[in-house]
Amino acid sequence: MFPTGVLINIMAVAGGGLLGAAAGHKLSGQFKTELTGIFGICAMTMGINAIVLMENMPAVIFSVIVGTALGIVVHLGELINKAAVVIQKVISHLSKTDKGETNTENSTLLVTVIVLFCASGTGIYGCIDSGMTGNHTILLSKSIMDFFSALIFACQLGPAVSVVAVLQMIVFLILFFFSGMIYPMASSTMINDFKACGGVLLLATGFRMLNLKSFPIADMIPAMALVMPCSWLWTNFVMPYLQ
Repeated sequence: MFPTGVLINIMAVAGGGLLGAAAGHKLSGQFKTELTGIFGICAMTMGINAIVLMENMPAVIFSVIVGTALGIVVHLGELINKAAVVIQKVISHLSKTDKGETNTENSTLLVTVIVLFCASGTGIYGCIDSGMTGNHTILLSKSIMDFFSALIFACQLGPAVSVVAVLQMIVFLILFFFSGMIYPMASSTMINDFKACGGVLLLATGFRMLNLKSFPIADMIPAMALVMPCSWLWTNFVMPYLQ
């Protein structure tokens, strides 16, 4: 399968970053704030759409709880942030520093951008779903939000936001082609439960964007690695004894 969704997402980030760097100063603060809230609603809509596909609720819930616990124990969120800090040092010279802003503020914001575009639950879920099923819906929806997010971030950081798209391309293509190798071993039930698990992360992402609840999205990522094995075990070894 061709990584159509991945490439569109990369172009959305690069294009939004370039446009924001060139003309972002014309956007009002209200525009940026209100649009971020709409992103949260869109993420929750995508999550609900995926959750309704769930077939084995106990397996999905178990995966979310245990996967998040594992992520917290190994400090996955912190590890991702540390990796982003290292990457930030390489590309931070491209960010611009306006009057009243400090390099430290820009560096911190650039780390946020790297995590958001390259290591978010939405992006990882979207790449794996696209690679396994050829359905690019999540990545295409994410691309729309990422275009405007990149535009807004580039108002402060300049063309450095577009450079992040290069790292995003590397991460997303690896996920896409790796997941393509998993697909032949997965049943339709396992895939639907995987989508539902990803939907939970999208819903949590929406809550976080709306500042309603700061769920540990990065720490929840291991749930997506657990859900398909758990779904298979539930279907083949638990359900037969419950019927």
